[in-house]
Amino acid sequence: MEARWRWALITAIAPIAWGSNYYVTRWFLPPDAPLWGALLRALPAGLLLLLLARRLPSGSWWWRAPVLGTLNVGAFFILVYLASQLLPSGVAATIMAASAVVLMLLAWPLLGERPAVLALTGGAIGFAGVCLLLVNGGTAVRPWGVAASFAAMLMSSLGFILTKRWTPPVSATAATSWQLLGGGLVIAPFALLVEGAPPALDGAALLGFGYVTVIATALAFVAWFAGLRHLPAASVGLVGLLNPVTGVLLGTLLAGEPWGWRQAAGTALVLAGVVIGQRVTAGGEAPKHRGGDRVARRSRAER
Repeated sequence: MEARWRWALITAIAPIAWGSNYYVTRWFLPPDAPLWGALLRALPAGLLLLLLARRLPSGSWWWRAPVLGTLNVGAFFILVYLASQLLPSGVAATIMAASAVVLMLLAWPLLGERPAVLALTGGAIGFAGVCLLLVNGGTAVRPWGVAASFAAMLMSSLGFILTKRWTPPVSATAATSWQLLGGGLVIAPFALLVEGAPPALDGAALLGFGYVTVIATALAFVAWFAGLRHLPAASVGLVGLLNPVTGVLLGTLLAGEPWGWRQAAGTALVLAGVVIGQRVTAGGEAPKHRGGDRVARRSRAER
């Protein structure tokens, strides 16, 4: 159980770093070039991790890496961009929070991980907390924005499950570098066609991209994918609910955004849902055939 909690804390680095990305993007990065922002986030992070890992794909990973990179990074970033243009940020983030439960449901047929009742309960409690944190009444909701946000949520959830199912016999650093590079190459033509030349960057923007690249992308994705190797998908999905909580807390502490009973109650519900989920999934070991061991052996055979 202690090892499970340790891996849960390591996994939590990812949603906390992603949550801090909201503040950095708003205050330091160019506001009119989100696709270039995604590209400058993914490709340098992928190259940095590749230099650290010094391992190129082999065998089936020459096609698996681009597929996962498209699901988890490339197409995901583009759909999130579209959703951000069509929906209030609170609505989009709330739809994305449903991935905690979607991961549990997808893990059942694809990984053989049957979701526990209390894990689903924790997901429902956490999702209710996100709704309380982010959703305000009287806001117009555009159907195409909802469709883009749902597609991003479903696509990334499937990508995370396949990442766990196809765990390669290499370090998480190497496998993450392949996905980020593949995803960045997917974004590149869209950035050129939609936004033209890359934006000019001042000192603040360079510092912002440095943080986003190293912390909110390279470190965050390695922590997230390492968590998928060592924890059930339900546990990882619930930890992901810390993303919007981090965004709200940093907005309050650093940007002076309002904090009231809704934010306090929403945060408490999210944390309760995460803890309930970890207590359930930490209670027993996942069967070996559900995790990375069998997949790693199969990957070695395919090579």
